[in-house]
Amino acid sequence: MTPPQRRRRHPKASPEPAPKPAQEGQDPPEGPKKNPERLYVITCPDGAERSELDLVTLIVAHADPPPSATPEQAALLRLCTAPLSVAELSAYLSLPFSVVTVLLTELLTAELVTARAPVIRQALADRSLLEAVMHGLQRL
Repeated sequence: MTPPQRRRRHPKASPEPAPKPAQEGQDPPEGPKKNPERLYVITCPDGAERSELDLVTLIVAHADPPPSATPEQAALLRLCTAPLSVAELSAYLSLPFSVVTVLLTELLTAELVTARAPVIRQALADRSLLEAVMHGLQRL
């Protein structure tokens, strides 16, 4: 016995009128408008310098998004309730690293977020710690 097959629904095609050819002296008709905004519109090209942010710099928000915040800034503030790296924020928002750094610079100057350097482990462990581990293993 075979399971019943599902049928895919196809939207009804509405006939579109053919575009009229452009006459001389007239501009050609514009194509469909696209929703995604250009990245320079998102980052407010005011010429401000960017903060020195690394991919692993941790960002923490201090407050809720203000009403004047852009949608991208509001999303950043909502994501940063717990510390997140700039790389994670870039991935979650599907924005390039450079755009995220510009947005974070604006939030840093407004003091809505803080940037913390990541915890870097030492290249070599402390000698006293290694000796304590070695003595503990020898007692076993």
